[in-house]
Amino acid sequence: MVDTEATILTDRQVEVLELREQGHTQRDVAEELGTTDSNVSAIERAAAENVQKARRTLELVQTLRAPVRFTVEAGSSFDELVSRVYAQGDESGVKVAYCRPELYTHLYGLLENVASANRLEAATTVGLTPDGEVEVFTDAPRQ
Repeated sequence: MVDTEATILTDRQVEVLELREQGHTQRDVAEELGTTDSNVSAIERAAAENVQKARRTLELVQTLRAPVRFTVEAGSSFDELVSRVYAQGDESGVKVAYCRPELYTHLYGLLENVASANRLEAATTVGLTPDGEVEVFTDAPRQ
């Protein structure tokens, strides 16, 4: 089994995830581990939550490390968001690594779970790295 000491997953979570990745059903895993199907399901759910928290932590850190940061308010359109990214890049001397359609697509991909009718439903912190990459963090977790 993999050493989990440097991860946020427990040994049991990794054990269950490994067996499930090998194609075993929850019932198979439960029988092998001497537990119930519902316990295996709970372990998988807890592992998924831990992975999601780790991803969100990474998103936050990447955004915080960006030397150019600003917040776009809930209700802003994606057009306004894209314009703000370019304006902030111009103001700070950073060339955004995306043309307008690419940036729109990139941001929508990152923020689709907090967007509706081409508008942000949650305030979003945007970070612009020195090489022009755009990072985002919202209070609403990505799916």
